[in-house]
Amino acid sequence: QVHLVESGGGLVQAGGSLTLSCAASGRTFNMGWFRLAPGKERELVVAISWSGGVTYYADSVKGRFTISRDNAKNTVYLQMNSLKPEDTAVYYCAAARAWAPIVTMPDYWGQGTQVTVSS
Repeated sequence: QVHLVESGGGLVQAGGSLTLSCAASGRTFNMGWFRLAPGKERELVVAISWSGGVTYYADSVKGRFTISRDNAKNTVYLQMNSLKPEDTAVYYCAAARAWAPIVTMPDYWGQGTQVTVSS
């Protein structure tokens, strides 16, 4: 069974930074994070291909968030800088065997971690 274990959420003031991590068991996957905020649909925030050669960033986080991975550790990282109250959400790590499904229906999900940004 594949497990995704994510960590790094917390409470931070606007303008601050947080780093999320997600460790996957087994093979290397395409990975990323979705977030679910109150009153909004779940959205794909960032994604990275299994090789690290292709990345995706939602327009709302471009220039502020950076996704990277360490395949030796089978772990992906999300560095979040210049955080805004609008970034407050539960962030869910996700993994997919192919690239396209990471956008809509990943194969595996982490447990979620709360990110709260105060004004």
